[in-house]
Amino acid sequence: MKLWLDDERDPRDPKIQSIFGAEGDEVWAKTADVAIAYLNQGQVTFVSLDHDLGPPIAGTGMDVANWIEEQAYHGNLPRLTWAVHSKNAVGAKNIMRALVKADEFWDAAAQE
Repeated sequence: MKLWLDDERDPRDPKIQSIFGAEGDEVWAKTADVAIAYLNQGQVTFVSLDHDLGPPIAGTGMDVANWIEEQAYHGNLPRLTWAVHSKNAVGAKNIMRALVKADEFWDAAAQE
């Protein structure tokens, strides 16, 4: 399953596909908690994250990236591929840092 985390941008919208690289077949999550619930099922193979998700109760893409990094560290999440489609430059950089670290954990586990 492909997962798209964004509170506003619909991955099925052709304009969003053109601008942000969505393919239209992603499951659309609008909050961090919903995205983590999907990830927790272990069936997500790709995730694209936005950083800013509206009201504070929705969380952020960084919350999801941190969760992915932690799960990768503990070996609790199958490897997935990822992208960041946030317009928040600082938030996007921080998300990428966490997901690169998750990649490092998955790589290390594969070497064992």
